[in-house]
Amino acid sequence: MIKPLLIEIGVEELPAIPFLKELPHIETLWLDILEKNALACAFNFYYTPRRLVLWHEAFPTQQNEREEEFFGAPLSVALKEGVPTPAALGFAKKCGVDFSEISRAMKEGKEVLYYKKTIAGQSSKNLLQAMVEQFIKGLNFGKSMRWGFLEEHFIRPIRWIGCMMGDEHVPFSLFGVESTPFSYPHRTISYEPFAYMFAGDYFERLAERGVVLYPTKREEIILNDFKAIEAKEGVHIEIDEDLLAEVVAITEHPKALIGSFEERFLRLPPEVIITSMKENQRYFPVFKEGKLTSRFIVVSNAISDDYDLIVRGNEKVLRARLSDALFFLDNDLKNGLHYEGLKDITYLDGLGSLLDKELREKAIATYLTNKYQSTLLSQNTRLTFERLQALMDKSVMYSKSDLLSEMVYEFTELQGLMGYYYATAMGEDELFALALKEQYLPNSEESVLPSTLFSAIVALSYKLDSLIALFSIDKIPTGNKDPYALRRAVNGIVKIVLNQGIAFDIKNDLFALSQSYKSFDFNVLETFFLERMYQFFDVNPSIITAVISSGEREIVKMSQKIKALSSIVQDDGFKEMFSTFKRVANIIKNMDVKEQALVDETLFDSTYEKELYAAFTAVVSKNYASFEENLDALFALKPQIDAFFNNVMVNTEDVNVRANRHNLIASIYNAFKAIADIKEISI
Repeated sequence: MIKPLLIEIGVEELPAIPFLKELPHIETLWLDILEKNALACAFNFYYTPRRLVLWHEAFPTQQNEREEEFFGAPLSVALKEGVPTPAALGFAKKCGVDFSEISRAMKEGKEVLYYKKTIAGQSSKNLLQAMVEQFIKGLNFGKSMRWGFLEEHFIRPIRWIGCMMGDEHVPFSLFGVESTPFSYPHRTISYEPFAYMFAGDYFERLAERGVVLYPTKREEIILNDFKAIEAKEGVHIEIDEDLLAEVVAITEHPKALIGSFEERFLRLPPEVIITSMKENQRYFPVFKEGKLTSRFIVVSNAISDDYDLIVRGNEKVLRARLSDALFFLDNDLKNGLHYEGLKDITYLDGLGSLLDKELREKAIATYLTNKYQSTLLSQNTRLTFERLQALMDKSVMYSKSDLLSEMVYEFTELQGLMGYYYATAMGEDELFALALKEQYLPNSEESVLPSTLFSAIVALSYKLDSLIALFSIDKIPTGNKDPYALRRAVNGIVKIVLNQGIAFDIKNDLFALSQSYKSFDFNVLETFFLERMYQFFDVNPSIITAVISSGEREIVKMSQKIKALSSIVQDDGFKEMFSTFKRVANIIKNMDVKEQALVDETLFDSTYEKELYAAFTAVVSKNYASFEENLDALFALKPQIDAFFNNVMVNTEDVNVRANRHNLIASIYNAFKAIADIKEISI
């Protein structure tokens, strides 16, 4: 038999961000509980800031009857001269029956004790208390709290629980709360509970009392309000998806309203205004013709006949915050940029202060500036190299200077960006200002990259120092733990290098830079860096292994080789073609392959080896525009290689001829290995 089942857990307002982090796991948790209790069925999960709701249109009122099998000891152990041993009697006791009811069965070729019993399904009502308790305790919001005299804890105090199966209330007690067929309306409507007579009745009565239960409906209401405001005011509302999800999570009856602030605040950098709106007040910024306006959108959770009062209240709050920001801005501009105070800010134990970090970054930037000198000068023809180097030193040393500003103290997420605005306001060189702004890029998976090589060097210096310095004090990521985001730093380095198209060698350049740090096992760092290639390139992992095994360590060339080989491997006909070259790889497995395998043409005694060598020589004598073109030419040797293998005995008795044929095969293998080690490829 089935009935609708409603479970409502009423709480004090849930904090949106920890709740949204846990949201993807909530339905999985409840489904797992249903399955473990043999009550699996379809359900929906709904939420507001004050309630978590599980709704089942067709819930089993009882578990299905099921059979359970028990296997015991082999008969040779269970019976001695026909008499049950303690092991046999213990098995019967475990099954809850007399030994006379135990039968026999075959298992893994042996006759063993066996018992099968039918287990009657329990009533769902008897299971629901434990299931709901397991659900509540299984939710992980990071932090939790206790209230009253309870030992139990949850993210917020639980104030009511409802559990209704059809028209029958299911009574139980959890967290000091008795389940009841009551719920609570929107606070604007009333603080008094209302009753519902059956599970489906809950939804209609809740809606009548001002609560929009469905999060998708609340989002739809908000977006429709946005469209109406945009059409009426001729503006554009920037929709931050994370902020929208947060607003949906903190409202039960959303209403989007437009407010304004004084235009004098537009003197602030747009990011300051937007950050203040989003982070502090959960407001949405408003734009017109691509520019930030002195308007904002607040999504109210109130039900009112006069929303003007709500708008004025929010305007007052925002005005106070923007006034503070303007005060910070003026103070910071008056004080200017300086970095001496960084000596008083500890970076990490064992790595000194932030000023020490800047000095290390400066040394890295000097190395990179010298390495990429010609490209830098071609991009910045107005500067001499000496002026360029001096500007680079200054950019690195001042890159963290805005951490000492009042604005960044208040809005830490604006670090770097405020340095850019202050440098611009002070008339500093545009390269210097832009480098401050772009020093942390890329800072996310979808992030833009530094726009110039000059900025890229500053960003690389920051990431390279973080990487090498932390390895030098043994702060190495393990498993899924990476507290200093070093994996992200490596991804950032790779992205910047590829974007700029500059030559950076994972082994040579990293090793050279690491010599200025406390001694550590460089091989560990190189391996860590190379491991990131498997996550960075979305290709057959064996292709990456093949390129790494070739000895290539220059990032741009590694990328080109990986992409070229991947393109060829994905071709429909490659599998058949590759069998030939796998044979080449297999033959050289047990050979001492030298990089320069010398082939003596005078030792050829077969047309097939002569033709193969001639074709191979023609391939390797050419210059190719790309690695893919080079690989195509090498793989085109398949007919000659097949003919060679089919008609020539490689391991002939003549020692010199055998060695010469080995060298011919090794030469082909080495030509491939200059790009990728073909023996590592698996398809």
